[in-house]
Amino acid sequence: MEVLNESTTKKPKRLTSVVWEHFEKVRKADIWYAICVHCHKKLSGSSNSGTTHLRNHLLRCLKKSESGYDVSQLLTAKKRKKENTLSIENISFDEGRKKDEYIKPAIINYEPEPRKDEVFNLGNGRFDQERSQQDLVRMIILHGYPLAMVDHVGFKVFVKNLQPLFDVVPNSTVEFSCMEIYEKEKIKVYEMLSKLHGRINLAVEMWSSPENAEHLCFTAHYIDDDWKLQKKILNFVTLDSSHTEDMLSEVIIKCLMEWDIECKLFAMTFDECSIDDDIVLRIKDRISQNRPRLSNGQLLDVRSSAHVLNSIVQDAMEALKVVIQKIRGSIRYVKSSQSIQGKFNEIAQQAGLNSQKILALDCPLRWNTTFFMLETALEYRSIFYQLPELDPELVMSNEEWEWVSSITRYLKLFVEIINVFSSNRSPTANIYFAEICDVHIQLIEWCKTPDNFLSSVAAKMKTKFDKYWSKCSLALAVAAILDPRFKMKLVEYYFSQIYGSTALDRIKEVSDGLKELFNAYSICSTLIDQGSALPGSSLPSTSSDGRDRLKGFDKFLHETSQSQSSISDLEKYLEEPVFPRNCDFNILNWWRVHTPRYPILSMMARDVLGTPMSTLAQESAFNAGGRVLDSCRSFLNPVTQQALMCAQDWLRIQPDDLNPSSSHHPLSVSVEAN
Repeated sequence: MEVLNESTTKKPKRLTSVVWEHFEKVRKADIWYAICVHCHKKLSGSSNSGTTHLRNHLLRCLKKSESGYDVSQLLTAKKRKKENTLSIENISFDEGRKKDEYIKPAIINYEPEPRKDEVFNLGNGRFDQERSQQDLVRMIILHGYPLAMVDHVGFKVFVKNLQPLFDVVPNSTVEFSCMEIYEKEKIKVYEMLSKLHGRINLAVEMWSSPENAEHLCFTAHYIDDDWKLQKKILNFVTLDSSHTEDMLSEVIIKCLMEWDIECKLFAMTFDECSIDDDIVLRIKDRISQNRPRLSNGQLLDVRSSAHVLNSIVQDAMEALKVVIQKIRGSIRYVKSSQSIQGKFNEIAQQAGLNSQKILALDCPLRWNTTFFMLETALEYRSIFYQLPELDPELVMSNEEWEWVSSITRYLKLFVEIINVFSSNRSPTANIYFAEICDVHIQLIEWCKTPDNFLSSVAAKMKTKFDKYWSKCSLALAVAAILDPRFKMKLVEYYFSQIYGSTALDRIKEVSDGLKELFNAYSICSTLIDQGSALPGSSLPSTSSDGRDRLKGFDKFLHETSQSQSSISDLEKYLEEPVFPRNCDFNILNWWRVHTPRYPILSMMARDVLGTPMSTLAQESAFNAGGRVLDSCRSFLNPVTQQALMCAQDWLRIQPDDLNPSSSHHPLSVSVEAN
């Protein structure tokens, strides 16, 4: 047989498999091929490719040919090899087996490992141990897998069968590689933040762990130069017993200085229950100079709305605790046997109740499940009265059922609002004002109820809400005004319902605060035009300077010249009609398009709209206990914990980056050509 441009090579050792009687092994460049002597088809001949694919080809080829060859010997050889070769099916992970029955990695009979420079059959690709190791480490970081997975028997078997050339590295090497990736990615994030034209909002969130350790998670929120809302976890700090509340402010300031963003800071968002006012005041004192914020500092101190709403809900749940326990007990009784469940269904049918809802117990750690349990129980209210042999202590009075009905209506509002917050893929600050105002209006109405129990519950909820409202109402209103569909009209609409006769005074406070913030940006913009400041830098200092004692004059000149200049961005924006409301509206795209029309106001809008008014993720939106670090990471040292938490966030695949061919894709494939 003639093979063009190929050289037939003698086998370095005897090939014992019967299939080689029907193939000729040839080599072209660095690749081995096996060529069938019957049909001349070219197949992979690499030693690590095995012979299964060759045998399968022969079974088809010889049956079709007229050679009369007995294929039974091929089948016999295949069966014999299968019986003598270890596969994953031979390994049992049943918990009932003894430890000495498990097959350890050291005694697994793998195929002989080929040379590191041997090419395996992946098109024109060459195996790269270092690249594969990096891909493994990035996979562990990205998906939060335990570092110890590389020591698991099943993982080693899987990898060896998939690619025998790959050397599975130990746990310690994986941890070291994670730290290397973290350090490299940290440099990229630092450079990106330093080049950012807009300002940065920092969210501070408290986490816990199964070991009762406390952690602070710092996340930067900002709108980039393409008007995309972004966020990056900057630090994940483990607090030990030496960290008192007085020291928390120093931990936060250290984070700001580490990333060199204290001069870029616009606002800070705290979860309501973990940071007190004294800590916030200490941080303000340290970084209060040269900030583009309102004089009273309200835009610097923001509290997470979802945290506040969750906390308010817990007050309602605690007040209804005894009644909720009765409903849980009644449902357990109905579910205790098929006969009782059948009797319950029979009574419901006789009463003409055709509810599609099914009685189910709640998960106390997720309060929305408690809401669904109460809502369903209310539909079967009349049926519970007729249950035979129900514990008298579980029987509820009409008054208690009325309490459940009223508080369930309260909870329904909070479920709907938190769903709006947590399900929004681009939660810009403008979406919160209307929802929070609805809560405010409802709390005012609930406090008027004649029932003493319900009014006391509502009063307690409103007290906690009022504290939040006093801190954040101005920031919420400013963000809503910067939505071209609402402007000042939305503030006027809600404040008239909330404040009544004093609404005009409250509206003026918002208007004055808005103008004050805009003037700060106007001064900064003027100095940028004069070359005195750079985009993203802070406001000019008003403190004395021996070299330039007229810096304050610049501000005075700007303020006194306002009336002489043409209409400002803000005035022009507010005087124009509101933009029509529609479901496809994208506020960031609107401001990107209108930046040339409102050059100064757009700078302000980017920073305000990027403020995180809520910090709860969708998966923990209804959790009563807050965010908890998983058990795999809670046992690691604090340095490794931070590296894994931050690197996972930095490597996370975004919806727009799902094309693996992209060179910047975190898991992009790079194959070395021969």
